[in-house]
Amino acid sequence: MMIYKIFRADEWAAFEAAGETLGAPIDLADGYIHISTGAQVAETVSKYFGGIEGLQILALDPDTLGDKLKWEPSRGGALFPHLYRMLRMDDIAWVKPLPLDGDEHVFPEGML
Repeated sequence: MMIYKIFRADEWAAFEAAGETLGAPIDLADGYIHISTGAQVAETVSKYFGGIEGLQILALDPDTLGDKLKWEPSRGGALFPHLYRMLRMDDIAWVKPLPLDGDEHVFPEGML
């Protein structure tokens, strides 16, 4: 099972340049990196990234993130993965664009 992190174009560019990140502004404010499961990611994108061009979706293997990955309740009690350390480029299983088609983002084939 993979888990997913979404980055805006400028956040992704900064991550690529530095090789590591503490995440987006919301992650910095909350003190951990917000991540979603496959069942949660479409709602996350719709709620927080609606209409935004240039998104990148990163797949992460939770088994490789160590004990700093915590599963914590959020929206209606669902458990969300939160990472309490830097996210590094070598943590990424794959990264793909998340283009807009009209008002909806198009997820990579077979992901959802």
